[in-house]
Amino acid sequence: MSEEALPQATILLVEDHDDLAATIGAWLEDAGFAVDFAADGAIALNLVADNEYDAIILDLMLPRVNGIRVAEKLRDGGVSTPILMLTARDQLEDKIEGFDAGADDYVVKPFATEELIARLRALIRRARGETGEGQLKVGDLVFDPRLMRVERAGQRITLSPTAMRILKVLMRESPRVVSREQIENELWGDTLPDSDTLRSHVYNLRKGIDRPFEHKLLHTVQGMGFKLATPEEA
Repeated sequence: MSEEALPQATILLVEDHDDLAATIGAWLEDAGFAVDFAADGAIALNLVADNEYDAIILDLMLPRVNGIRVAEKLRDGGVSTPILMLTARDQLEDKIEGFDAGADDYVVKPFATEELIARLRALIRRARGETGEGQLKVGDLVFDPRLMRVERAGQRITLSPTAMRILKVLMRESPRVVSREQIENELWGDTLPDSDTLRSHVYNLRKGIDRPFEHKLLHTVQGMGFKLATPEEA
């Protein structure tokens, strides 16, 4: 899909610094996106309730409702719109917190315009590509990519869209081992994130599909990658 294939994509930019919001908004519009603005988390939640967006750029430090809480509320409400968090906080703990809240990607200020646009386009392409696939099943874990619905033992599991895409790769290849490089290539292509990003998403995926259950399905194979397998296949 070319860059020109996304001219009608609409972005919600949630940023409380007016000058930065205006600058980013101008970049997005120059790249062919339509842009809505929210100066705080409460406005953002209201806009998402009333409008459809292709992606959300979400600052962490916001008045009224902070970015983490906005992401949590959206995911808890069943909103699967891709979220790209934009923040000056660059510690691993901050990134894990963001991904755990439902973010799909994380860009640290200051950033290159080209990287922000590339990551945004990649998020939208992947979200638009989640159609037309059959149900996947490993043990008592069931994933329907068409409905973006995950269940284990009949219990609904809430995951971020990126965690779902990792799950889809692992379920498709199960019980074979999938390398970190293969997962990163399928998720991000040539625009690779930093080294902590995949680890953070896998951590949250494991917490969602394994932690509440007796038998673990997601296994780390040291020096090789990850695999999804039942106890009999592990």
